[in-house]
Amino acid sequence: MKTRAAVAFEKSKPLEIVEVDLEGPKAFEVMVEIKATGICHTDEFTISGADPEGLFPAIMGHEGAGVVVEIGAGVTSVAVGDHVIPLYTPECRSCPSCLSRKTNLCTSIRGTQGQGVMPDGTSRFSYKGQKLHHYMGCSTFSNYTVLPEIAVAKIRTDAPFDKVCYIGCGVTTGVGAVVNTAKAGPGCTGIVFGLGGIGLNVVQGLRLVGADMIIGVDTNPTKEAWGRTFGMTHFVNPKTVVGDLVAHLVGMTKRGADQIGGADYTFDCTGNVDVMRTALEACHRGWGESIIIGVAGAGQEIKTRPFQLVTGRTWKGTAFGGARGRTDVPRIVDWYMDGKISIDPMITHILTLDQINTGFDLMHKGESIRSVVVF
Repeated sequence: MKTRAAVAFEKSKPLEIVEVDLEGPKAFEVMVEIKATGICHTDEFTISGADPEGLFPAIMGHEGAGVVVEIGAGVTSVAVGDHVIPLYTPECRSCPSCLSRKTNLCTSIRGTQGQGVMPDGTSRFSYKGQKLHHYMGCSTFSNYTVLPEIAVAKIRTDAPFDKVCYIGCGVTTGVGAVVNTAKAGPGCTGIVFGLGGIGLNVVQGLRLVGADMIIGVDTNPTKEAWGRTFGMTHFVNPKTVVGDLVAHLVGMTKRGADQIGGADYTFDCTGNVDVMRTALEACHRGWGESIIIGVAGAGQEIKTRPFQLVTGRTWKGTAFGGARGRTDVPRIVDWYMDGKISIDPMITHILTLDQINTGFDLMHKGESIRSVVVF
């Protein structure tokens, strides 16, 4: 069949809107009509050429929501007509990683997904006879896409596509980093570095679990209002801090009899390795945990003095907020529909597929939190 898609034919080039060929689902695969898709910084990371694993030509996009329109042989967990969110982190529930219950990083199709193909080693997309790569196993910048059954989460049918598509990455990554990775709880203190789409979701994740102090750190002063909208209690602009930023943040977190200071949890949402070090060192000695969410460029490394770690601070990384997609994503959709978390204010721009490059321009200019393409 034919479907319209935004294709990255080369790195560092605008996406081209073309009609591509899409083969139907094979065994244990489903075809989904994408109704809405978010434009994420991870898409830009790959398109820019900074992603060492980036493949071209490819149909980008990994943050979507839609309806199952066809299923392949053997599919039992979803049916035609089901509303679903594609999962770039699948959940097979049978590989050693899934069975361990220690990680959400399912390994059952990791090898082929990283090669931009389906589990059988082939692509379902082509253009004028040329193979097009799948992106992160999702390719939601296409009106129709094919995914493995284990890479779709069935959700309730009353959830709006143009809002819950954001749960396919940004919301789950931010809120999940608090709930699943940090396992933060009532009364904690948290510092969030970078108040973009991910950082704001970390902020509301901290609010959700009952944090007492939520400090947002960003060099853009306009982000203060955004942070406070989602539960931030204090704002710090590093450009206006006199002296050492770590010392300033540690001082802010000294409370009562605890005159050591430092946050219980810090979160890097910037991808900047220098900020990652600052986030670790702003943790409380003895028990502070720093969660790395942002993705740094190829070849970059993090560093700190060993003293920071031997005195009890912990560095952790998280992918997809530690969420098990088919299990946890429907629950997060419920949280949104029940008013426990907010998404609507973060969807700052609604675009058509033909306007998708405008969405990336808005991202570069810092004028959007999340742009969503509606098909």
